[in-house]
Amino acid sequence: MTEILIVYYTRHGSTAELARHAARGVAQIAGCSATLRTVPPVSAENERPVKAVPDTGAPYATIDDLRRADGLLLGSPTRFGNMAAPLKYFLDGTSSIWLDGTLAGKPAAVFSSSQTLHGGQESTLLTMALPLIHHGMLFVGIPFTERGINHTKTGGTPYGATHVAGAAVQSGTLSEDETTLATALGSRVAEVAAALKAGRAR
Repeated sequence: MTEILIVYYTRHGSTAELARHAARGVAQIAGCSATLRTVPPVSAENERPVKAVPDTGAPYATIDDLRRADGLLLGSPTRFGNMAAPLKYFLDGTSSIWLDGTLAGKPAAVFSSSQTLHGGQESTLLTMALPLIHHGMLFVGIPFTERGINHTKTGGTPYGATHVAGAAVQSGTLSEDETTLATALGSRVAEVAAALKAGRAR
């Protein structure tokens, strides 16, 4: 089985919804499964999770989750054109697997949500891609062969799946294009991961 790890941080549920659609995309590829994980909130006063396990939703991600994964998707709401601090804090703790090259050569993709259409989604996606590139991962985007990229009026970019949660759209509800593109992104990462895994097994 090819395992795709989906790690995200969410405050109001939109990023989690993108993660669930990406997981559905992973499941569409034969022999692939998705593992959903979140990260705990952090602040200037608290850099450690108050609880070892969240009350609701996915369990917290661990380094062992990353070691087992054949591919990775990262998701975060936009914070001033950047990923949210909890996800950055988690990534900052991955230097041990950077040193041994655990993630090198594995596919990765990113997704994000913002309150407004011009809220910094693309720059957020790019900031999430940088640590993955430093880990030696193979970045997977969404090509323009996906019809939704060409006519979306809400979220969706070549750099990754996105959602606009502003006043112009119903809060917390993904548009049809956003749903389709998040699902497609999950499928693309799974396809690449499965092909790479099969090639290494020969």
